[in-house]
This record gives sequence, C-alpha cells and structure tokens, in this order.
Amino acid sequence: MELTRRKFVQFASAAAAGLAAAPVFTGLGQAAVSKPEKRARQLSPKWTKQTTSICAFCSVGCGLLVNTDIKSKRAVNVEGDPDHPINRGALCAKGAATIQMTENPKRTTSCLYREPYGDKFIEKDWDWCKKRIARLIKDSRDNSFEAKNEKGQEVNRTMGIASLGSAALDNEECLAMHSFMRSLGLVYVEHQARI
Repeated sequence: MELTRRKFVQFASAAAAGLAAAPVFTGLGQAAVSKPEKRARQLSPKWTKQTTSICAFCSVGCGLLVNTDIKSKRAVNVEGDPDHPINRGALCAKGAATIQMTENPKRTTSCLYREPYGDKFIEKDWDWCKKRIARLIKDSRDNSFEAKNEKGQEVNRTMGIASLGSAALDNEECLAMHSFMRSLGLVYVEHQARI
C-alpha cells in the first residue's frame, strides 16, 4: 500500500480520535466527572483559607488564588484568579505549577557546598553559607574596586562582580536587590528577561 499525504493525515486523525476517546471507554471518563466535586469539597472554607497572590515566574503579574490549610499553614491549591484584570483566571504552564515552589518533596531544603576541585557536596548550615557568601563578595569587591578611572574621574565601581536578576522577584524585591548591588559599586547589573 502506498502511503500518500492524504492517507497519512487520515490515519493520524483516526489515531488521535481513538486516543481522545479511550478514557471514556476505559471508565476513566466517569472518574473525571466527579473530580471537580471532590476538589470543591477539599477546598472547603472550613479548613482552608484563600488569599490572593501574584505569580512569581515572569513580570506579567498574573493573579493567583492560593488555598492554605489553616492548621498546617501549607498551600494545598494554587489556581488563576478569575477576578484579576491581567489573566482573568488563566495561567501558563509555569504559573499553573506554582505550588511546586513551596510544596515539592524534591526541593532542596539545605545548603550544599562543594569545595573547589572537589567531587562531593557537603551539607552546611545557613549561617556558614551566609558568612561564606559575604566573605567572597567582600574579597572580590576589595580586589576589583576602582575609586577613579584612567582620567582621574571618581567612579567608585567594581568590575569584578556582576549581578543577574530574576523574573521570580516582585518589584519591591527587585528594587532592594538593585539598590544593594549599586551600593557595592556594581556596573554589570542585568536581568534575565532581557537576555
């Protein structure tokens, strides 16, 4: 049998229709009907508190509804806010997975440090990591700081450190980070959304 373009499209369409209809015939379609009712009962205001938030993945600012368990204070559901003027309840794939930012068993909860040229990570406490980062920033700034340029003009800058911002920060966090970086004398301050 010769496979023409028309036959290929017909076979592909039939396969797609068969796959789409498979859950109905296997009984999965019936389970999907009761899911919204079960989910609505789980998000009952009796044991969850609903608050509004903003998605942290990009600078669009889509609105979120976050349901938090009253007892454990853990997020149990995150979805788009239908009353928000930007996204009107819709979310992209990253926004729809926002709950994984806080409720993810695979998320690292401790600091891991690998010595230079080392091949193993060592678990360190937060205080040790903060002191080490502060020391490395200070040493790098001190070694590369320029008070005046070649013309004798006062510049007070460091060319040995760069900052790459994140779209996961809100405006206030960006302002604080930018102010801190400029106070160190950084010239190379960039944002990942522009790269």
